[in-house]
Amino acid sequence: MKLKGYKSLWEWNGIWEGKLEQIAEAGYCGIEYIPPSDPKDDRQFRKDLDDMNLSFIAQVVTRGPNHSQSFREQVLRAAELRPDLINSHSVADRMTAEEQLRFFEEALRVEQEIGIPIAHETHRGRAFFTPWQTAAVLKQLPALKIGADFSHWCAACESMPSPKDEDVQLSLARAIHIHGRVGFPEGPQEKTRANDGEMCHGLPFFSFI
Repeated sequence: MKLKGYKSLWEWNGIWEGKLEQIAEAGYCGIEYIPPSDPKDDRQFRKDLDDMNLSFIAQVVTRGPNHSQSFREQVLRAAELRPDLINSHSVADRMTAEEQLRFFEEALRVEQEIGIPIAHETHRGRAFFTPWQTAAVLKQLPALKIGADFSHWCAACESMPSPKDEDVQLSLARAIHIHGRVGFPEGPQEKTRANDGEMCHGLPFFSFI
Protein backbone atom coordinates (compact mmCIF):
# COMPACT_ATOMS: atom_id res chain seq x y z
CA MET A 1 0.00 0.00 0.00
CA LYS A 2 1.24 3.47 -0.89
CA LEU A 3 -0.14 6.53 0.88
CA LYS A 4 -0.55 9.75 -1.11
CA GLY A 5 -0.91 13.14 0.54
CA TYR A 6 -3.40 15.62 -0.93
CA LYS A 7 -3.84 19.19 0.20
CA SER A 8 -7.44 19.97 1.09
CA LEU A 9 -8.50 23.46 0.07
CA TRP A 10 -11.55 23.68 2.31
CA GLU A 11 -9.96 26.61 4.19
CA TRP A 12 -8.78 28.29 1.00
CA ASN A 13 -9.22 32.08 0.73
CA GLY A 14 -9.89 32.13 -3.03
CA ILE A 15 -6.57 33.59 -4.17
CA TRP A 16 -5.01 31.28 -6.79
CA GLU A 17 -1.77 33.17 -7.35
CA GLY A 18 1.09 31.00 -6.12
CA LYS A 19 -1.24 28.53 -4.39
CA LEU A 20 -0.51 25.47 -6.52
CA GLU A 21 3.20 26.25 -6.52
CA GLN A 22 3.18 26.29 -2.70
CA ILE A 23 1.33 22.98 -2.57
CA ALA A 24 3.72 21.30 -5.00
CA GLU A 25 6.76 22.66 -3.15
CA ALA A 26 5.37 21.32 0.14
CA GLY A 27 5.50 17.81 -1.31
CA TYR A 28 1.82 17.08 -1.81
CA CYS A 29 0.90 14.90 -4.77
CA GLY A 30 -2.34 16.76 -5.43
CA ILE A 31 -5.29 18.75 -4.11
CA GLU A 32 -8.81 17.98 -2.93
CA TYR A 33 -11.26 20.61 -4.07
CA ILE A 34 -14.64 21.20 -5.70
CA PRO A 35 -14.65 21.71 -9.48
CA PRO A 36 -14.50 25.36 -10.64
CA SER A 37 -17.81 27.18 -10.28
CA ASP A 38 -17.80 28.04 -13.98
CA PRO A 39 -17.37 25.05 -16.33
CA LYS A 40 -15.61 27.40 -18.74
CA ASP A 41 -12.68 27.38 -16.33
CA ASP A 42 -12.33 23.59 -16.28
CA ARG A 43 -9.71 23.33 -19.02
CA GLN A 44 -7.45 25.98 -17.47
CA PHE A 45 -7.92 24.45 -14.02
CA ARG A 46 -6.77 21.03 -15.25
CA LYS A 47 -3.88 22.59 -17.18
CA ASP A 48 -2.69 24.42 -14.08
CA LEU A 49 -2.69 21.14 -12.14
CA ASP A 50 -0.81 19.34 -14.91
CA ASP A 51 1.77 22.13 -15.12
CA MET A 52 2.52 21.61 -11.42
CA ASN A 53 2.38 17.81 -11.77
CA LEU A 54 -0.47 17.72 -9.25
CA SER A 55 -3.27 15.17 -9.10
CA PHE A 56 -6.87 15.98 -8.24
CA ILE A 57 -9.54 14.63 -5.91
CA ALA A 58 -12.92 16.13 -6.78
CA GLN A 59 -15.42 16.87 -4.04
CA VAL A 60 -19.17 16.84 -4.67
CA VAL A 61 -22.00 17.73 -2.29
CA THR A 62 -25.46 16.35 -2.99
CA ARG A 63 -28.51 18.58 -2.56
CA GLY A 64 -32.22 17.89 -2.28
CA PRO A 65 -34.91 17.39 -3.17
CA ASN A 66 -33.42 14.86 -5.64
CA HIS A 67 -30.08 13.78 -4.24
CA SER A 68 -29.55 11.12 -6.91
CA GLN A 69 -29.94 13.61 -9.72
CA SER A 70 -27.72 16.11 -7.90
CA PHE A 71 -25.07 13.41 -7.44
CA ARG A 72 -25.16 12.29 -11.05
CA GLU A 73 -24.90 15.80 -12.47
CA GLN A 74 -21.97 16.75 -10.24
CA VAL A 75 -20.11 13.48 -10.71
CA LEU A 76 -20.36 13.58 -14.50
CA ARG A 77 -19.06 17.14 -14.43
CA ALA A 78 -16.22 16.24 -12.06
CA ALA A 79 -15.24 13.22 -14.16
CA GLU A 80 -14.35 15.52 -17.04
CA LEU A 81 -11.51 16.92 -14.90
CA ARG A 82 -9.85 13.49 -14.73
CA PRO A 83 -9.71 13.17 -10.93
CA ASP A 84 -7.95 10.32 -9.17
CA LEU A 85 -11.15 9.79 -7.23
CA ILE A 86 -14.32 11.62 -6.23
CA ASN A 87 -15.23 12.28 -2.59
CA SER A 88 -18.94 12.80 -2.01
CA HIS A 89 -21.01 14.28 0.81
CA SER A 90 -23.94 11.97 0.09
CA VAL A 91 -27.62 12.11 1.01
CA ALA A 92 -29.24 13.68 4.08
CA ASP A 93 -29.27 11.97 7.47
CA ARG A 94 -33.03 12.55 7.79
CA MET A 95 -33.84 10.43 4.72
CA THR A 96 -35.25 6.96 5.34
CA ALA A 97 -33.11 3.85 5.17
CA GLU A 98 -34.90 2.78 2.00
CA GLU A 99 -34.31 6.15 0.33
CA GLN A 100 -30.64 6.07 1.27
CA LEU A 101 -30.21 2.53 -0.04
CA ARG A 102 -31.77 3.47 -3.39
CA PHE A 103 -29.42 6.44 -3.62
CA PHE A 104 -26.30 4.35 -3.02
CA GLU A 105 -27.43 1.68 -5.47
CA GLU A 106 -27.73 4.36 -8.13
CA ALA A 107 -24.40 5.88 -7.02
CA LEU A 108 -22.67 2.56 -7.66
CA ARG A 109 -24.13 2.46 -11.16
CA VAL A 110 -22.82 5.97 -11.84
CA GLU A 111 -19.40 4.99 -10.48
CA GLN A 112 -19.27 2.00 -12.81
CA GLU A 113 -20.34 4.22 -15.70
CA ILE A 114 -17.49 6.73 -15.29
CA GLY A 115 -14.81 4.26 -14.18
CA ILE A 116 -13.51 6.51 -11.39
CA PRO A 117 -13.53 5.45 -7.69
CA ILE A 118 -16.07 7.28 -5.55
CA ALA A 119 -15.79 7.58 -1.77
CA HIS A 120 -18.83 8.58 0.29
CA GLU A 121 -17.64 10.62 3.24
CA THR A 122 -18.50 9.96 6.87
CA HIS A 123 -19.95 13.35 7.75
CA ARG A 124 -22.46 14.96 10.09
CA GLY A 125 -25.78 15.71 8.45
CA ARG A 126 -25.19 12.97 5.87
CA ALA A 127 -26.07 9.28 5.55
CA PHE A 128 -22.82 8.16 7.17
CA PHE A 129 -23.01 10.31 10.30
CA THR A 130 -22.47 7.42 12.77
CA PRO A 131 -20.54 4.12 12.66
CA TRP A 132 -23.68 1.99 12.96
CA GLN A 133 -25.60 3.86 10.28
CA THR A 134 -22.59 3.55 7.95
CA ALA A 135 -22.24 -0.16 8.63
CA ALA A 136 -25.95 -0.79 8.02
CA VAL A 137 -25.54 0.45 4.44
CA LEU A 138 -22.12 -1.08 3.81
CA LYS A 139 -23.38 -4.54 4.79
CA GLN A 140 -26.01 -4.35 2.06
CA LEU A 141 -23.70 -3.00 -0.66
CA PRO A 142 -20.32 -4.79 -0.70
CA ALA A 143 -18.96 -2.58 -3.51
CA LEU A 144 -19.61 0.71 -1.70
CA LYS A 145 -16.54 2.64 -0.53
CA ILE A 146 -16.14 5.47 1.96
CA GLY A 147 -14.10 8.56 2.60
CA ALA A 148 -13.09 8.26 6.25
CA ASP A 149 -13.44 11.46 8.25
CA PHE A 150 -14.13 9.83 11.58
CA SER A 151 -13.73 13.15 13.39
CA HIS A 152 -17.40 13.79 12.58
CA TRP A 153 -18.35 10.67 14.50
CA CYS A 154 -16.68 12.15 17.59
CA ALA A 155 -19.15 15.02 17.43
CA ALA A 156 -22.23 13.04 16.40
CA CYS A 157 -21.67 10.27 18.97
CA GLU A 158 -20.18 12.53 21.66
CA SER A 159 -17.44 9.93 22.16
CA MET A 160 -14.36 8.47 20.55
CA PRO A 161 -15.11 5.65 18.08
CA SER A 162 -13.43 2.45 19.19
CA PRO A 163 -11.19 0.69 16.65
CA LYS A 164 -12.38 -2.59 18.21
CA ASP A 165 -16.00 -1.90 17.28
CA GLU A 166 -17.23 -4.13 14.43
CA ASP A 167 -18.95 -1.24 12.66
CA VAL A 168 -15.75 0.82 12.78
CA GLN A 169 -13.73 -2.14 11.52
CA LEU A 170 -16.04 -2.49 8.53
CA SER A 171 -15.68 1.20 7.72
CA LEU A 172 -11.91 0.96 7.95
CA ALA A 173 -11.94 -1.96 5.52
CA ARG A 174 -14.01 0.03 3.00
CA ALA A 175 -12.09 3.31 3.27
CA ILE A 176 -10.24 4.41 0.11
CA HIS A 177 -9.70 8.01 1.23
CA ILE A 178 -8.87 9.46 4.64
CA HIS A 179 -9.22 12.96 6.05
CA GLY A 180 -6.47 13.06 8.64
CA ARG A 181 -8.31 15.32 11.05
CA VAL A 182 -8.17 14.49 14.77
CA GLY A 183 -11.42 14.80 16.67
CA PHE A 184 -12.25 14.58 20.36
CA PRO A 185 -15.44 13.72 22.28
CA GLU A 186 -18.14 16.23 21.23
CA GLY A 187 -15.96 17.92 18.61
CA PRO A 188 -14.52 17.25 15.14
CA GLN A 189 -11.32 19.27 15.45
CA GLU A 190 -8.78 18.74 18.21
CA LYS A 191 -6.99 21.94 19.21
CA THR A 192 -3.21 22.07 19.06
CA ARG A 193 -1.83 21.30 22.51
CA ALA A 194 1.89 21.55 21.80
CA ASN A 195 2.20 24.69 23.93
CA ASP A 196 0.75 23.19 27.09
CA GLY A 197 2.28 19.73 26.71
CA GLU A 198 -1.04 17.85 26.62
CA MET A 199 -1.58 14.98 24.19
CA CYS A 200 -4.51 15.30 21.80
CA HIS A 201 -7.36 13.06 22.96
CA GLY A 202 -7.80 11.58 19.50
CA LEU A 203 -4.20 10.67 18.72
CA PRO A 204 -4.33 7.03 19.87
CA PHE A 205 -7.24 6.29 17.50
CA PHE A 206 -5.71 8.38 14.73
CA SER A 207 -2.47 6.40 15.07
CA PHE A 208 -4.44 3.18 14.73
CA ILE A 209 -5.89 4.35 11.41
